[in-house]
Amino acid sequence: MARILVIEDDESTAREIAAELSAHGHDVLIAADGAAGLERATREAFDAITLDRMLPGLDGLEVVASLRQRRVDVPVLMISALSDVDERIAGLRAGGDDYLVKPFAPNEMAMRVEVLIRRRREQAGVMVLRAGDIELDLTRRTATVAGEPVRLLHMEFRLLEFLMRNQGETVSRRIIFEQVWGYYFDPGANLINVHIARLRKKLDRPGAPSAIATVKGEGYRLDAR
Repeated sequence: MARILVIEDDESTAREIAAELSAHGHDVLIAADGAAGLERATREAFDAITLDRMLPGLDGLEVVASLRQRRVDVPVLMISALSDVDERIAGLRAGGDDYLVKPFAPNEMAMRVEVLIRRRREQAGVMVLRAGDIELDLTRRTATVAGEPVRLLHMEFRLLEFLMRNQGETVSRRIIFEQVWGYYFDPGANLINVHIARLRKKLDRPGAPSAIATVKGEGYRLDAR
């Protein structure tokens, strides 16, 4: 059983989400607006959050961005009637872990939440990842290079964590989209390129080979230095 917070202003939708998750054996609490949801998610421990994109006052993007700024790293499934690729990208960039478009099948919603929870619990067994002089503390959500702290944004951290967990292996763009952003299609944006470039800028030493290699036609590989 998991403890899940549903942040949704539409009462009917909130009841539908809560009923489906409860039917899967989870303990579900509901917050009817963004401010209440943010306050509760910051104060209490949850295994996952479903978050409506279009909330009155404090909207979904502001809520998830505030959570990440406060280092609340609970998995967040964003739910929205906005289906444009740009909207999905905005939700994931803000710190969402997955994005589901309304109308949705309740069982798919529950499955996505449970996948996020399972992924987080599987990762919880390892507290610190290391690759050469790069160290990632998964508990404190901090990164260091040669002992010096490096500030990473939420999705930069997720991407680096994925590359470090697959250290020495070439991972394709498709796999990165699926495992880091939760996309099962290529949105046709420069998401990966931009985040790889940012990581290289933060991790690499002047004149030294990059820790993240581009494997032409295949993807990327993180090598220990």
